[in-house]
Amino acid sequence: MKKFGKVQREFDLIKRALRRTEQIIASTKDSRLWDHEAALRKKIKALRSMQWAELEGFEEVYEGYVALLDTVSERLLNHYNRQRGTNYRFEEVVAEDRRGYLQSGIISVLVTHHIPRRMREEMARRFAENPKDEYPRARMMRRRVIVHLGETNTGKTYRAIERLMQARSGAYLAPLRVLALENFEKLNENGIPTNLVTGEEELLVEGASHVCSTIEKLDLARPYDVCVIDEIQMIANTQRGQAWTRAVLGLCCPEIHICGAENARPLLMRILEDCGDEVEVIEYKRKTPLEVEDRPFYLRDVQRGDALVAFSKRGVLELAALYQSKGIRTSVIYGDLPPEVRRMQYRDFLSGKSTVLVTTDAIGMGVNLPIRRVVFTELTKFDGNERRQLTSQEVKQIAGRAGRQGIYDVGYVASTEAGGAEFLRECLEAEDEPLEQAVLGPSEALLEIKGLPLREKLALWSVTEEKLGYYRKMDVRDYLLVLDAIAPFKLPEPIAFRLMMLPFDVRSTELMQTLLEYVDAFFIRKKPAVPRPEETGWELSDLERYYQKLCLYYSFSKNFGAQFDPIWVYKERDDTSERLNRLLLRLEKSGKTARFLST
Repeated sequence: MKKFGKVQREFDLIKRALRRTEQIIASTKDSRLWDHEAALRKKIKALRSMQWAELEGFEEVYEGYVALLDTVSERLLNHYNRQRGTNYRFEEVVAEDRRGYLQSGIISVLVTHHIPRRMREEMARRFAENPKDEYPRARMMRRRVIVHLGETNTGKTYRAIERLMQARSGAYLAPLRVLALENFEKLNENGIPTNLVTGEEELLVEGASHVCSTIEKLDLARPYDVCVIDEIQMIANTQRGQAWTRAVLGLCCPEIHICGAENARPLLMRILEDCGDEVEVIEYKRKTPLEVEDRPFYLRDVQRGDALVAFSKRGVLELAALYQSKGIRTSVIYGDLPPEVRRMQYRDFLSGKSTVLVTTDAIGMGVNLPIRRVVFTELTKFDGNERRQLTSQEVKQIAGRAGRQGIYDVGYVASTEAGGAEFLRECLEAEDEPLEQAVLGPSEALLEIKGLPLREKLALWSVTEEKLGYYRKMDVRDYLLVLDAIAPFKLPEPIAFRLMMLPFDVRSTELMQTLLEYVDAFFIRKKPAVPRPEETGWELSDLERYYQKLCLYYSFSKNFGAQFDPIWVYKERDDTSERLNRLLLRLEKSGKTARFLST
């Protein structure tokens, strides 16, 4: 009954959004419809999962969204035709693969249109039917996997790291650079020589036996005695999940510790059993209870140890500015902040220099902090495609930061919204939907297939269904955007493949333009180095953008062997982080308080 009520509420939200979405799309230029197309496909997928409930008006709403997707897709196809001088017809493209169209979008289906059958057969020959078989060295090993499952703040990762520190060699694989950095320092402080390897830096320690890295930087060719994979629930993430799948399937390590949320258990057990691994599961329960406050939280009631959660950078900055204007020292955390700045902000909160934390959901996978109460200032978030209600797992991940064991006897959770307490309590009590599919990414085997450009091969790969239902392909939209952008340079496929893998925000016009300048300088004009980034302003957003350019400069130069001075990059990033931190300490002077002043 509770599950039906949840589905009814989600359906009502989607139903109400239809007319508004139609109006927004009607006034949007063809070239800016990509995000709307992705959001519509996501809503259609959500609606299909509700069919069992036989909701009143379901067919009308479902058909309305499909019709709207058809309209958007036809406009996108016409835009594609105008840009390339082609004349593809929407009805013909969709008729080829209606299911693939609803799943992956019009362009993914388009670029597989009329591809000879032998090309599909070649694709099937190059890629194993079972993804585990792409890692023969790991399959030859007898691996023991210890799975640590439980809620946030229960000591899962702590226990796994303690074991890692006892090993002769090992690796910690982090979802975030700031967590890799934290454990890099912890291991070295305990006398264990450890390297740090991320997409933005390499800190190499003489005689290192261990490495802490972001999971994407895992070196599968290197054997380890013990490995720790953190936040395993990310294995189902559409954009990044392939890195977790690759680690689970490909690690050549006799002892692997996997940490994460309980809802990953069924999927993880299925994969590990299929790999023939010996598996032990350790369950963790909270020792500090969570208590939801019935009364709505008012911003004037803030206390020491509170963490206020907003789901946008703007919301976080406005809240922090409001409190700073009232003399309340705050620490600020959001996704665009460099890891160095996050650590400065964390340390102020840990030391008591700041009494309140204002954060996005970035805190859900961050350092454990002495938080007494987590306050949700919103119960919806924009996830990159659409604004939607928080899931029960998201609420648990964030709320679980309250009541750190050993500091508080109880953790409190509150909402600024009327009726928010009921929603939070329902999420905290709900049984999370189990993860169903691990995400796979493309491998360099694509380069071995001849007869098609890389872009078309990638799109074909993305719409080819997996033989095993508990795997699915990642969303390759960002890769396709990079390949489209670099297409005029006519680069060799191996270079194009590595370029699309570079870690940067492909939606940033400025960063994409910077990448194209690097490609032109290094590959076309054959310069030995690419231009160093230059600052363009002193505001918060200017410094964040400059930091991102420094990271892209480092990644490009490191990956392609361009001449550069890594010491200059590290120093410039540190200096930029210091300036960003100073700006965050005086937000009240920036005039960002308008949105929350009446609360």
